[in-house]
Amino acid sequence: MYQADLAISSTYNPTLVTLSILIAVVASYTALTLTERVTIAYGRVRLAWLIGGAITMGIGIWSMHFVAMLAFSLPMPIAYDVWTVVFSTLPAIIASGGALFLTSRRVLNIQELLIGGVLMGIGIASMHYIGMAAMRTQASAQYDPLLLTVSVASAIGASIVALWMAFELRTQSSQTRKYLKTHILHQEFLM
Repeated sequence: MYQADLAISSTYNPTLVTLSILIAVVASYTALTLTERVTIAYGRVRLAWLIGGAITMGIGIWSMHFVAMLAFSLPMPIAYDVWTVVFSTLPAIIASGGALFLTSRRVLNIQELLIGGVLMGIGIASMHYIGMAAMRTQASAQYDPLLLTVSVASAIGASIVALWMAFELRTQSSQTRKYLKTHILHQEFLM
């Protein structure tokens, strides 16, 4: 057995894992709020919300991921290549822009949902594996092809569900708001 074939034990810092989860929660809330803003805007204002929202959401997703990577430790020093880390933000920003664009539409059909979910999942997986490639350590990472495929498929599946949920929550909140406005105005008119 070669020394390169040995597995190295690793640990995670629970505080950084918790921080990563909190960042994910805040990023999710931000995503839902941004979807609403993009939906009600028109023209250049919509484009500005879309671009700003994509950057904000993308950095939120990336931050959650990078903090989780910082939580990971090996019994040897780990460093990160700065330019690769910076480059890993791009797929997250692009995926977020696509997600905002799709979930802010008036109608989202199943084909658009599936294509958007696949592209978003690939963007998230790309961010992850580019981020992993930024790691500089004495050990070398080896990926099991089956687990790599499952991780990408999971990212795609989660993206499809997330897009569907964001779209449904936005449309439901819009319908509820319209109902309440109509109902409240109707009640005030009757009084």
